Amino acid sequence: MMTKKYELLPSEIKGFFRIRALCDFSDISAGTVGGLVESENNLSQLGNAWIYDDAQVSGNAQVSGDARVSDSAIVCEDAHVYNTAWIANNAQVSGNAQVSGGAHVIDDAQICSNAQVFGKAQVGGNTCLFDDAQVYGNAQVFNVNVFGGAQLYGDTKLFGLRMLFLENQ
Repeated sequence: MMTKKYELLPSEIKGFFRIRALCDFSDISAGTVGGLVESENNLSQLGNAWIYDDAQVSGNAQVSGDARVSDSAIVCEDAHVYNTAWIANNAQVSGNAQVSGGAHVIDDAQICSNAQVFGKAQVGGNTCLFDDAQVYGNAQVFNVNVFGGAQLYGDTKLFGLRMLFLENQ
């Protein structure tokens, strides 16, 4: 029988529960109250994954592995955040988007549709990454809209108010 690492508590927000750690793991102590989930399906009982502060995970979204969601970040719909990925500040991950590896999505960044961020990539500022766009490797993307089938990878650094997309030909 699997030992649970957290339990659900009533919350001040209708339709959500707060999580509370039942044991020590990673940087979490037993009794620590975390963020908000709609159901136990949103946060894996395995690994060191945790939802901190006022972060919310809802719908069919899942946080697993050693991933972290913190501050006021939102992960919703069918999004998946896993491995050691970190979603923070006011970032949002939605649709069928995936954030994995050691990727960081911060500030007001939005990752949606079927977009993917993985490896050691960093996405932040007012970036909007959608459609089938991918950011991976050591790429850093801030304040840029990336969509279509665009891929940013390797040591790419893209900063500023730009749009990058791949047209179907």
